[in-house]
Amino acid sequence: MTRLTRTALAAAGLAVFLAVWEALPRLGLLNETLVPPPSAIPAAFLREVRSGAWLAAVLSSLSHYLTGLAVGAGLGVGLGILSGMFRLFEDVTAWIVRLLRPIPGLAWVPFAIIWFGVEPAAAVFIIAIGVFWIVFFATQGAIRGVDRDMIEVAQAFGFRSAFARLVKILLPAATPGILVGVRTALGQAWMAVVAAEIFGVYGVGQRMMQASSLLASDIVLVYMLTMAGLYGLIDAGFVALQNWLLRWRA
Repeated sequence: MTRLTRTALAAAGLAVFLAVWEALPRLGLLNETLVPPPSAIPAAFLREVRSGAWLAAVLSSLSHYLTGLAVGAGLGVGLGILSGMFRLFEDVTAWIVRLLRPIPGLAWVPFAIIWFGVEPAAAVFIIAIGVFWIVFFATQGAIRGVDRDMIEVAQAFGFRSAFARLVKILLPAATPGILVGVRTALGQAWMAVVAAEIFGVYGVGQRMMQASSLLASDIVLVYMLTMAGLYGLIDAGFVALQNWLLRWRA
């Protein structure tokens, strides 16, 4: 099956989905207030844009998203490298990891409010936690998975210090695995944005909750699709960056 055929089938499937979605509320099979048809979304989007609410919410959420992603991924990579390189560090932190890892990000919301108040820092904290564990384990596994023979050869050529091994051998070899973890974290961070904002921090999540309280389902859909579109753009940009960083493998 050619790529053109697959694209045509995907477009046809999407068209059928939208047609069915449009028909069900129009025929009275679904409550139009609760499930608005796709044709109602453009008008709702324009209202949000003209009011200035859409741009303000998106910029606020992007700020939380990018900051939380940077903090969580940075800590995940740093501690993942330490855990992957040094057995002593892994042994010392093993029970801490087992204790904290199963706690879901939402469980930290009360502490986020207590520590930071209903402020952007609280949203950043929740997003960073959601990102951290994904990147930490991806980095630890990538570092640990580097061929030991490569490390022994590096030591034979004089790269004996931990920093030299990291820079010359471990990071180049582990980068593909680390980037896979970061890419996974990109999606997790968007899910955490809504969870982080529903308790009052201004952004897309809060705007969705406001709209849902007024039964403005079309506005909720606008922001759901906005998040999907933003994630698609960010993921495409990250894939381009990933391909550039790994161009040496071509």
